[in-house]
Amino acid sequence: MPAANPAEVRTAIARRTPAPVYLLLGDDDAELSRLASDITAVVEDELRAFNVDRLYAGDKGVSAASIVESAKLLPMMSDWRVVVVVRAERLLKPKRRGKAAEDAADAEDAGADAEPPSDLDALTDYLQDPSPSTTLVLVAADIDRTRRAGKAILKHATIVECWGLKTEKNPRFVDLRAAARIAEQLVKRAAAESGQQIEPAASRLVAERAGVDIVRLRGDIERLMLYAAGKPRITLADAQEVVSAETAQDDWAVTNAIQNRKPAEALRQLALALEAGAVPYMILGQLGWFVRDKLADPRRIPAAVDALFRTDLDLKSSGGDPRVLLERLVVELCR
Repeated sequence: MPAANPAEVRTAIARRTPAPVYLLLGDDDAELSRLASDITAVVEDELRAFNVDRLYAGDKGVSAASIVESAKLLPMMSDWRVVVVVRAERLLKPKRRGKAAEDAADAEDAGADAEPPSDLDALTDYLQDPSPSTTLVLVAADIDRTRRAGKAILKHATIVECWGLKTEKNPRFVDLRAAARIAEQLVKRAAAESGQQIEPAASRLVAERAGVDIVRLRGDIERLMLYAAGKPRITLADAQEVVSAETAQDDWAVTNAIQNRKPAEALRQLALALEAGAVPYMILGQLGWFVRDKLADPRRIPAAVDALFRTDLDLKSSGGDPRVLLERLVVELCR
């Protein structure tokens, strides 16, 4: 699986040596969108209308076969053609229900070779012999790595992961300090790009509120820039006006309620935290810290550790609604 970071991809585009297939993977929608747009720069400005196709997976008429058909077209008056497929997870990791889910599970148990023929086979075949004059860009939040198409992408495409303030989709350990530093740099950069200065305390508040949620961070930055538009200096008071309602929530209210064995209060605080945008994996990390460092009764520790590991596995394997999984864990830790 060849891999690259966004800077390396942009360097390749500047040198006009793009890879034949890119998979842009992650939850940082803003960076994914910018990078996909930058890749199209391999085509001359005046010729992009003829040589750049932007397709939306899931839209009527957009299928793996139609994507391959577009990728096989020869460029017009240019050396390159670019096909960008947005929301590609709708093709590469579709939601399955009922019999489709059962068939997918049976195929996974039997191995990829047991998969019945599907529309995705056209894409799988193309990946093994892509057009030399086309760059295919698949932009996805995730893919099914157990299917033939997913395995072919991981083998033949250049993978660029953009997880914002995290290093991967579901990291086992999140360095919150490192994430906060990166987030603060992004806040300062946004202020500088708008020609403004920002007080250190203001950038720190916005960064700390985001945790490792890049979507929340970019949303808060956008609101802050709009709120403070035209001001030469963004103050802490400006940042507090933008994020005050969300930061009113006590970050440790859930663990405090668990420590006091108050399941109803713990569930209420969990709901408030999730509604305020807290990341489920961050909450799990807090609960893990509580079990390791604050759980005083040794008789409760074995069951608590078992519940933590089970919830961790379920979150990583999409074994249920994250809210339901965390509610179950909170109730178990209160016992």
